[in-house]
Parts: sequence; C-alpha cells; structure tokens
Amino acid sequence: MPLGTLDRSPPPFFRQGPSALSRLLFFASLSVLLMAADTRVGLTTPLRTAAAVLLHPIERALLVPVRGVGSLNDYVSGITQARQTTERARAELTRQAERSLQADQLLQENARLRALLELRDRLAVRTRAAEVLYDAPDPYTRKIIIDRGSSQGVQHGSPVINELGVLGQVTRVYPLTAEVTLVVDENAAIPVHNIRTGHRGVAFGDPSADSMELRFVAANADVQVGDLLQTSGLDGVYPPGLPVAKVRRLDRRTQSDFAKIALIPATAPDSVRHVLVLEPAGQQLPPAPTAADVGLPQPTKDATKSGARPARKDKE
Repeated sequence: MPLGTLDRSPPPFFRQGPSALSRLLFFASLSVLLMAADTRVGLTTPLRTAAAVLLHPIERALLVPVRGVGSLNDYVSGITQARQTTERARAELTRQAERSLQADQLLQENARLRALLELRDRLAVRTRAAEVLYDAPDPYTRKIIIDRGSSQGVQHGSPVINELGVLGQVTRVYPLTAEVTLVVDENAAIPVHNIRTGHRGVAFGDPSADSMELRFVAANADVQVGDLLQTSGLDGVYPPGLPVAKVRRLDRRTQSDFAKIALIPATAPDSVRHVLVLEPAGQQLPPAPTAADVGLPQPTKDATKSGARPARKDKE
C-alpha cells in the first residue's frame, strides 16, 4: 500500500461535540421557553401530576420509618406522661384521703361537742369544758390530766363526765391543770342505782380489765345482764341520773353471800378527748337548817356555861 494513502492524523483522545458555551445557551433558551409555555398553557401540569402519582408509593414507603420513629417517641412519651399522671393522681388521692379523715375526725369531734352542750343544758349544775392532755405517768393507777385547774374554777372532788356518762372525779388540782381519777381505777367508788329495779349499790373500779364491779349485792338480788346503772346522787358528789355502767356478767354461784357482778363502763376512757367538769352536787344543796330556822329556843349563856339543857316549851 502506498504511504500517501494512509491517514497520518492522530485520532482524538475524547470525542468532541458542541462547545460548552453552545450547550449553555441552548439549555438556557430551552428553560426560558418551557417556563413561558408552562405559564401560558400549563404544559408541565400533566407531567407533574404523573410524576406525583408515580412517586407517591415511594414517598409512602420512605415515610414508614419516619412515622415509626415518631410513633415510638409518642408511645414512650405517652407512657411517661401516663406514669406522671398516675403519680399525681395517687398523691392527690392520698391528700383527699387525709382530708377526708380529718373531716371525719372533725365531724366526730363536733358531734361529741354538741352532745356535751346538749348534756350541759340538761344538767342543773354549773359546768366547765376541758380537754384531756395526757394519761398520768403512774402505771398503777388510771388517771388523766385535763387542761383546767384552780385558776379556771376547778375544785377538788368535781365530777368529770362526757356525752356518754361518768368518766371520773377530780382528785388533785393544780393552778392550770387537774388530775382526774377514772371510774375504772381501783380506788374509785360511785353510788349507783339500777334503773330497772331501783336497787342501790356501789360500783368499784377494776383496773385489771378496764371495767367495774358492783359489790355487796346479795346473790338472790334482782340483777340481770344489760341492766343500766346510774348515779344515785346520795354521795353529794355526782348529780343523780348520770349513766355509769351496764351489767356485763353475773355470777351468783360464789362461796360468799354476795354475787359477783362485772360491769362495763358507759364511757371508754382511752378514747375520750373533751370532757365536762361539774361542780360537786353538795355545793348545790341548800344549807342545813339551824335551830332558829326550825323554831327551837336558843341556849342562854348561863345554861351553856353550866352545861344545863334549855327548857322545852309546853304545848298549848
């Protein structure tokens, strides 16, 4: 082959086309043309609609993990919020229970105070309201301390009651406090009478069982379980008609001539908080009549000195 027929020009390393400037101008013009056509006649609207329909499943598939993470966050935050709400509800329920308990205590206290006031209206003696401070420190006696003393007019021997009946008697008085011996103390004794039969007796305290005992009652006496005993008023301390105790147990088969009668106090000493202190009934009695009041002659000084008795007046 002759050498002149051969193409001695080297092949291009890259396949060359339109220049970059030419392509820039072409695509810029095409873009302007498409924007103008889309604005005028809506040329790209069907294309956009078709692309949106085709890409919708892909979008939903790609949103699944995102929504899953969001749902998980909502679930965790919901559990946390529910726990916080439950804790707040429990705390509020505890506060409501405490308030309800306080309200119940106030209602009970109000009922007791009203009962005390009603009892005060029925009594013919002067009374003073008092509050129980604490039990006496002596373990061998049943005594309590109240917040009224001699400065408030409390006297030694004053009866102490509540809305249920007799609680005890003031046995020691201080300026601002007083000591009350309860009816269940072994040194307590109250004259009583049986409402059903009218029989009188004496009820003594029994501290071993926080109860009382009716002593010196004949074995054949008319006493039954459930009989109510009230104060007789014969001791000059307790006003008559105050509830003292009920007959709880009766044992006639004893070796002595007296029956063994166990009583349950009308009041529960351990649950008393507010009480009434009465003046002793003896102070409400009229003074004893003198010789001048009954019309007897007064002895003369000479007769008194000589020891002679005054002469009696003859009846007309």
